[in-house]
Amino acid sequence: MLPELGLLSLVLALLLAITLSILPLLGAHRGNAAWMATARPLAYAQLLTVAFSYGLLTWAFLQHDFSVAYVATNSNSLLPRVYQFTAVWSAHEGSLLLWILFLALWVAAVARYSRSLPEPVVARVLAVLGMVAVGFLAFTLFTSNPFERLLPGADEGRDMNPLLQDPGMIFHPPLLYIGYVGFAVAFAFAVAALIDGKVDAQWVRWSRPWTNVAWAVLTLGIALGSFWAYYELGWGGWWFWDPVENASFMPWLVGAALIHSQAATEKRGSFRGWTLLLAIAAFSLSLLGTFLVRSGVITSVHAFASDPERGVFILAFLALVVGGSLLLYALRAPRVETGKPFAASSRETFLLANNLLLTAAAAMILLGTLYPLLAEALDLGKISVGPPYFGLLFILLMAPLVALLPFGPLTRWQREDLSQPLRWLAPWAALALAVAVITFFAWPNGTLKTAFGLLGATWILAGTARFIWQRSQSQGSRYTAEMVGMICAHVGVGVFVAGVFITESTSIERDVAARPGQSFELRGYDFHFDGVAKRQGPNFLADRGTVRVTRNGDDVAVLHPEKRAYASGGQVMTEAALDGALSRDLYVALGEPLDQEGTWALRLYVKPFIRLIWLGSIFMALGGFIVVFDKRFRRPVAA
Repeated sequence: MLPELGLLSLVLALLLAITLSILPLLGAHRGNAAWMATARPLAYAQLLTVAFSYGLLTWAFLQHDFSVAYVATNSNSLLPRVYQFTAVWSAHEGSLLLWILFLALWVAAVARYSRSLPEPVVARVLAVLGMVAVGFLAFTLFTSNPFERLLPGADEGRDMNPLLQDPGMIFHPPLLYIGYVGFAVAFAFAVAALIDGKVDAQWVRWSRPWTNVAWAVLTLGIALGSFWAYYELGWGGWWFWDPVENASFMPWLVGAALIHSQAATEKRGSFRGWTLLLAIAAFSLSLLGTFLVRSGVITSVHAFASDPERGVFILAFLALVVGGSLLLYALRAPRVETGKPFAASSRETFLLANNLLLTAAAAMILLGTLYPLLAEALDLGKISVGPPYFGLLFILLMAPLVALLPFGPLTRWQREDLSQPLRWLAPWAALALAVAVITFFAWPNGTLKTAFGLLGATWILAGTARFIWQRSQSQGSRYTAEMVGMICAHVGVGVFVAGVFITESTSIERDVAARPGQSFELRGYDFHFDGVAKRQGPNFLADRGTVRVTRNGDDVAVLHPEKRAYASGGQVMTEAALDGALSRDLYVALGEPLDQEGTWALRLYVKPFIRLIWLGSIFMALGGFIVVFDKRFRRPVAA
């Protein structure tokens, strides 16, 4: 009866969430301290019930309880132990329960670390988060019950999707969900401020650490997903502009705009209404991503479900969240003060440009992702929007952002004589231009694209270095955690830009028909094919190739690409092999056998500096985490 107990625990969690969304909110409205005081215990109780339910579902997987339909569909007795844990979130029902668990953790964390906040604020914030929890718990119980029984129970399960039987599955979905759900906290603070009618710097200061953590974790989740797709799918790319990839990238872009807008609102009182809208938009786009992944309206390797009933439920919930919050904003917006005025040449102006470019990029991706769906719904035919659209427009929108990025930290609030930062940055601009020219003429296999990429990367890194030097020369100045985090994130952007443009312009691939003993040269590396042998895995049988890589006669690596046939269902998956270093990746994917004499199709890649893409992402995420430790966030705001 453990699955029934898990379902009962979810029902109890729903009742607790309903109570959390009503009682503390009424208490804040009426000034009833006792009702407001229930918010924290309700948040903790909700976490306990959801965690208990999730634990019972995990136990069902570990015990191979194939009388539970979800377990029978996504596991079997041959599945390695570690993947019995990850199988819990490998499909729609379990991944939704994991989402709810992380939401409950965020709610409990806000309850625990908001003791210095006024009780009415805490009550309203937790109540809004309770409303969000009600929506997801109801979605689970009414359309996506993970504890549904299979009668009679199956003797054996179907197996977890072989594509997901990878270490990346351990970290990528949890990080992505933590980031997605984390934007609910910024959303809750914004809606609570609108309910209260007091939209000032206080709610922004209180919500900034939560926003930075959510954005940083989402950065890691997206980066890890990119790396996972790179080595798992055998195509050698790091981003495909897939609709589900876009669904995670849109809230990331709006979240990046939000953390910059919050800085201006907290310090200068500027952009108050805009910051509210961004907080609403970031979480709304997270919900839109949920709709795209779980509704069946798109076809993607990342998509979970294809049940229209679920899609309608999420769409209704999305409409309620977006419509309700925007209606509340419309009612309160006339009361929102505009903040201190600022000149066209000021830090506020650069932050505003940053915001507009990031949100324009998110809107461009939203249009490209949804337009094929709208065209099909309106009988305009099937339209495909792919990398040529996204890649070109994204570069056009981000180029001005890269150009403006070094100016922001060197510019004063409210008013600045631009001749000063221009004079400071002129030598570094000359350096960046020199690097670009040298790259174009001297880089082996370099192109104009390589030169432009290193121009932008050097400009960002040099401008950041100029800010560090400027700060170190100022008497009495010190580095705050927020400043160090900003520097780290901007360095990450520079490293990321370098990695993207170098690898996109200088990578090389080659498809070959390889017989045992043959060698193939690629960018100075010799790939020696030694043949294919059988290898028995825990739940698969693999054709395992051996490719020795040498350079100038010296051994570099031995790679073992595989073709795996899984015991349950007979699915065949490609497992690429790679040897990675900071300066290059050597990558081999095994295709199909071409004859009876041991000839196989091989795809060979040499990808220079591709690791800089993920290294830059780590720096950006690290910057987001560092900002959280700024002492200012722990000091009360003067009324």
